[in-house]
Amino acid sequence: MSTPDELERQFTLLTAAARYDALRTRDVLAAPADEDDPALTPPDPGAEPLTRGEALELLALGEVIARKAGYGRQLSVRSARRAGASWSQIGAALGTSKQAAWEAHNRWIDEQAVERDGHWGWDENDLAAARVLAGTPEGEDTK
Repeated sequence: MSTPDELERQFTLLTAAARYDALRTRDVLAAPADEDDPALTPPDPGAEPLTRGEALELLALGEVIARKAGYGRQLSVRSARRAGASWSQIGAALGTSKQAAWEAHNRWIDEQAVERDGHWGWDENDLAAARVLAGTPEGEDTK
């Protein structure tokens, strides 16, 4: 069985999305006929249904895609701030409030100072610069 941890090492975001799309398309095309209405047939009666392993891989790939997309989220938030985006705009782009977006970004900034797997995080100057760029969500316009 494929697990997200195994697949995450095998696939880039792009290749995981391509494999997911191929499996998902085949799954939709080979959808079983509606047992309550025999007149309904699958979109492509000749399409081969997913095997159990492929169905589980499809589920695991969904998780891999979510993880990989999430890894760069705060870097993208920082880029948006550098480009002049307000917290209201960033919150809207993330489907959340400006306050929630700002709080998540500040938690990420705090995490950058932590040593992980022998790698040192940001120093005090890096943290201070990131906090200045982050600013605060209060009183920003929503242009």
